[in-house]
Amino acid sequence: MNSRLLKGNAAEAVAALKRELAKDILILGSGALVGALMRDNLVDEWVLLMHPLVLGSGRRLFAGDIPRTALSLVNSTATPNGVLIATFHPVATG
Repeated sequence: MNSRLLKGNAAEAVAALKRELAKDILILGSGALVGALMRDNLVDEWVLLMHPLVLGSGRRLFAGDIPRTALSLVNSTATPNGVLIATFHPVATG
């Protein structure tokens, strides 16, 4: 796997990278970065892992000025230990 340090505006750098590459770009564990990319419609697929654990409180995954995004479930799998892996695509709006 190759990594590349992107500099400057995150959304502009990722948009340029998407134009350059014919491969998927994967982001692990950065709600702040994903939020910045959501504002410019740069997220094509969401893979969320939901663990069978209720904490009762905590930070929201996307808080603040993150735009509301409708998602369509395209695949889901439950692991033997109860983790649900759900894949979503954004729903095109009009």
